[in-house]
Amino acid sequence: MRLFDCRKAKERESGIKAAARAIRTGKLVVIPTDTVYGIAVDAFSVPGVASLLKAKGRGRDMATPVLIGSRRALDGIAPNIPQSARELTEAFWPGPLTVIVPFVSTLSWDLGDTDGTVAVRMPLHPLALELLRETGPLAVSSANLTGVAPAPNAANAKEQLGNSVSVYLEAGESEDDVPSTIVDCVEDPPQVLREGALTTEQIRAIVPSTLGPVDHEKS
Repeated sequence: MRLFDCRKAKERESGIKAAARAIRTGKLVVIPTDTVYGIAVDAFSVPGVASLLKAKGRGRDMATPVLIGSRRALDGIAPNIPQSARELTEAFWPGPLTVIVPFVSTLSWDLGDTDGTVAVRMPLHPLALELLRETGPLAVSSANLTGVAPAPNAANAKEQLGNSVSVYLEAGESEDDVPSTIVDCVEDPPQVLREGALTTEQIRAIVPSTLGPVDHEKS
């Protein structure tokens, strides 16, 4: 277990390399995003995702979202996404928008009980994007124990998660502790499931038929 202060150029480079190595072997890392810090693992590592759920103290019923490093990566995960999802991601990615879309059935991953769908986001954080370019899609959840407030920095995440995580990437305090807004685009019309950094009004400005939120609980 090691924490890298990525506010320092040399540690940033070493930290990204160490995090990429850890992810390639199915280990957990903590990374900054444009919302809260996240605990991440290779999305295609079945044991790794199981370790993530165990570290957080949560079950398979709360499926793990996925972060990607480019809009093009979405086509590899969900090539036939609804038009509403396409319009929303074009408007708000990279940024604090998570869309739920059907994923292609040939993917060899196990994110929990997903019913053939995935919650996916492209974060607006240079460190996260740099790592994602090295690793490909990451299964990511907020870097905290279930029932505890999300960590505002990597040091706090380390206090909560300890040795269950191999590499912690510190980038300072989270710029915004509000989580992403989640929009379910599987059905038409889409529906806001959690209103976070983006308001329902902002979502409706792009897709006017969007239904309002039904659940404000944080993951």
